[in-house]
Amino acid sequence: MSVEPRRIENQLTDKGFVPVYTTAIIEQPWDSYTEQDHATWSTLFKRQREILKGRACAEFIDNQERFGMAAGQIPRFEEINALLAKTTGWQLIGVEGLLPELDFFEHLANRRFPVTWWIRRPEQIDYIAEPDMFHDLFGHVPLLLNPVFADYMAAYGRGGVKAHGVSAEALVNLTRLYWYTVEFGLIRQDGALRIYGSGIVSSKGESIHCLESDAPNRIGFDIKRIMRTRYRIDTFQKTYFVIDSFEQLMEATRPDFVPIYAELATQPAYPAAAVLETDTLIHRGSGEGWATDADA
Repeated sequence: MSVEPRRIENQLTDKGFVPVYTTAIIEQPWDSYTEQDHATWSTLFKRQREILKGRACAEFIDNQERFGMAAGQIPRFEEINALLAKTTGWQLIGVEGLLPELDFFEHLANRRFPVTWWIRRPEQIDYIAEPDMFHDLFGHVPLLLNPVFADYMAAYGRGGVKAHGVSAEALVNLTRLYWYTVEFGLIRQDGALRIYGSGIVSSKGESIHCLESDAPNRIGFDIKRIMRTRYRIDTFQKTYFVIDSFEQLMEATRPDFVPIYAELATQPAYPAAAVLETDTLIHRGSGEGWATDADA
């Protein structure tokens, strides 16, 4: 039985925006997309691909092209799934909006990536509070063709299912890992910093800010440091964590996180903009200029 697709966004209340969750899985209603929907995809696609030249990691651009993603029209999930199935075993599933944490983790653990079926409205071109199809499809999906990153995402899902049964604090720690890697991660390639995080590659402003602004700190990857670092969802990031390779991410998921959660439970969290003496500092914010690892 088919499910009638709904567009589920957050609600504005007297306490501000409140997220609304849904568990429905639907077929992509591709024939129902309007000319405006396709035009919005086209505008965003063209803008981001131009901005990401020399900024995004090589795998992101190469894999978008392998999928045949283009500005002409919204891609079809079924066509993308055909390539994913024979490369990394992942599958896109259509959703109406934000999923509850456990549902999201279980999908990732089983190599299913939820993609919001609807795209933002024209007045939301520059900002939307929750993930829409452009963020999910343009930003997340290309790296699922990378075998190592695809394995990391599945391992993260399994870790999420486990953390859900540990404690609320464990979930906070694990959510920070997702935020600072999958959503807002940077990678060193060919002697330069490049973007791989989906929250950056799908954002015009963040794509420029993360690499060219002197404001944020850029710190070498450290899983415990990341799990202790708060983040903001309503502004550009104040700190980015930099990996040396996708293999580094995969290796970080191999240990059992339960002892790490227990250790971190006794330690305070750090503000998003904090810099510690123990950090491998690649760049200090506040306009102090670039630093080498040795300088840090």
